[in-house]
Amino acid sequence: MKLTFLGTGTSQGVPVIGCGCAVCKSADARDKRLRTSAMVETDGGVRLIIDAGPDFRQQMMRQGVRGTDAILLTHCHIDHIGGIDDVRAFNFVDYPEIHTVHIYAAGHTVPAVQKFFDYAFEENRYRGVPVIEMHTVDVSRPFEVKGVEIIPFAGRHSRFEVTGYRIGALAYMTDFKEIEDSELAKIEGVDVLVINALRPRPHDSHFSIGEALEIIARVAPKRAFLTHMSHEAGLHSESAAMLPGNVQFAYDTLEIEI
Repeated sequence: MKLTFLGTGTSQGVPVIGCGCAVCKSADARDKRLRTSAMVETDGGVRLIIDAGPDFRQQMMRQGVRGTDAILLTHCHIDHIGGIDDVRAFNFVDYPEIHTVHIYAAGHTVPAVQKFFDYAFEENRYRGVPVIEMHTVDVSRPFEVKGVEIIPFAGRHSRFEVTGYRIGALAYMTDFKEIEDSELAKIEGVDVLVINALRPRPHDSHFSIGEALEIIARVAPKRAFLTHMSHEAGLHSESAAMLPGNVQFAYDTLEIEI
């Protein structure tokens, strides 16, 4: 399968509005980071999108995406769900045929989406609103999307719950600050691990780069990619050289064959 990084930035994106630091002013395309999201495409033609933040429309247009089999949400913060209204383009891309968009999420993320986008779940919806079907994920057991097994695993994002997903030899986790050993065991043996790494110094609700490297060492994947990085992570051209050989900073539009 193929993994495409649609966005690798933190909640403010990079560059940050009004910031004049070297990273925000960088001309290197790898330092331009939309809000964190990813796309997984299997050899069997199943397409999964992880998170749909405020940059969702731009990300879909940039990659030429016309639809998805499912959207997997990690948690309910706006930088991960703020673009859900734009899934209505997928509903009507083959109009008059209407394609329902299936969204999977765990715990309080489901009612949060239903609250933020309440107009999409009304009994008498007005024409043109997103046609969405929500699916509640039980993080204690795998589920399937069109025959593709997905193993959810749980963690903490400060006081909030957050969900990661294992899809075959890929494990994807973002906005984690804590994870129990029992949950980490679910991703042992993966070839590729994607993990959040906000910045070098510690943060209350996100892994720092050092903390992410500790998790990578425990999981021992063949390759690991850091995502959800702020401008404090530094210039890609300089910071990347300080990482272990099997770890690299992801960047927007990077494609990985797994």
